[in-house]
Amino acid sequence: MEGIPGIFQFRSRFGRQTVAYPDGPASFPERFRGLPVLDASAGDGGRAAAEICPTGAVLDPGTPRLAVDLGRCTFCGLCEEASPGAVAFSRDYRLAARSRNELLVKGEAPLLASALDEKARALFGRSLRLRQVSAAGCNGCEAELNAAGNIQFDMSRFGVAFVASPRHADGLVVTGPVSENMRDALRKTWEATPAPRLVIAVGACACSGGVFRDSPVQSNGMPGVPEIPVDLWIAGCPPHPITFIDGVLRLLGRVEKDELRLAGTGIVLPSAKT
Repeated sequence: MEGIPGIFQFRSRFGRQTVAYPDGPASFPERFRGLPVLDASAGDGGRAAAEICPTGAVLDPGTPRLAVDLGRCTFCGLCEEASPGAVAFSRDYRLAARSRNELLVKGEAPLLASALDEKARALFGRSLRLRQVSAAGCNGCEAELNAAGNIQFDMSRFGVAFVASPRHADGLVVTGPVSENMRDALRKTWEATPAPRLVIAVGACACSGGVFRDSPVQSNGMPGVPEIPVDLWIAGCPPHPITFIDGVLRLLGRVEKDELRLAGTGIVLPSAKT
């Protein structure tokens, strides 16, 4: 017992560690890559970026329709190096959308997930319990989801937490490309989750198959599992914990403003070009 006061004293030196988001700005490491900003008129118009992209995420290079499919993007940065000026990654962490098609972006506006209807918000808005299913993920997305619950991000302060059983869950969070060996397990987990239920696809693999796209032993993520409807798509490889939390809070109607809150930059409205 003599050591307990010392432990508390040691811990108190750390002070408050939980990020200020959403009431204040969030900070990210220097290497963080967020929503891409595109300029089809600059450089080669993205031609080299399209050639080097490992997942085919850069679309219509050399045309005014230049776009990036965030559902495929691994945020590796090769496109930015290959086509400087045409493709540049911003610090915008908002990478969630309500439909798979909305992840196809041209860098002209922020990507903001719309909220559920009023009845669903009333049901899930104050307390949301999620069962995570790793459907052949590499553990990158899984590690970031785990971090979302630690002392730095503490998503439980919003009433959002992961649970061990689908019987106790309000929805599923799916990661990975959904391999053949996990497809039936995922379907059974979804069926075991009481209705009404939510489904959130997290990461490039769950959104499109990622680097495993078109492999015959997987489903190209949740688009290849049409019997399970997805309510929220979150891009990234892996997505940052703040990206996940922001997407969930917007889905629940807890965050509605289009303010971009970044530490050291103030509040920027609403452009992705930061």
